[in-house]
Amino acid sequence: MVTALAAAAAVVDPELRVITIADLGVLRAVHEDHHRVRVELTPTYAGCPAMDAIRADVRSALSDAGYADVEIVTVLSPPWSTDMITEAGRVALAGAGIAPPTRLLTIPPLCPRCGSGRTEQISRFGATACQSLWRCRECQEPFDHVRKF
Repeated sequence: MVTALAAAAAVVDPELRVITIADLGVLRAVHEDHHRVRVELTPTYAGCPAMDAIRADVRSALSDAGYADVEIVTVLSPPWSTDMITEAGRVALAGAGIAPPTRLLTIPPLCPRCGSGRTEQISRFGATACQSLWRCRECQEPFDHVRKF
């Protein structure tokens, strides 16, 4: 039987389909007591539209793993930050052509295609509310960038 933690951790983020909610840092904890499971999730920001889909996907994954009694709670403190994205998550984002957030706000993202730091922001708005649109000045390719929170 798959553990509740493994089932929940394998759920893929519905907006960033290349990263799991565990690697994104949205999955805070999974508590298992016999067949009862309590999952703690933190949204990336207040009002994140993906949270309903994430809750449904977690519930479905746990049901498929044999867990019928599931409670999913939202934990707001401490708030989610892009620093919670794991190194594996950052690699997955870059591998999909999405620049992971930089550790410092003053450093522009590296181009996920050629690795150049010569990038410029085209728009504060990207494919999702958590992303902005950038372009590499070296290879001229546009790319999404997960904004720093």
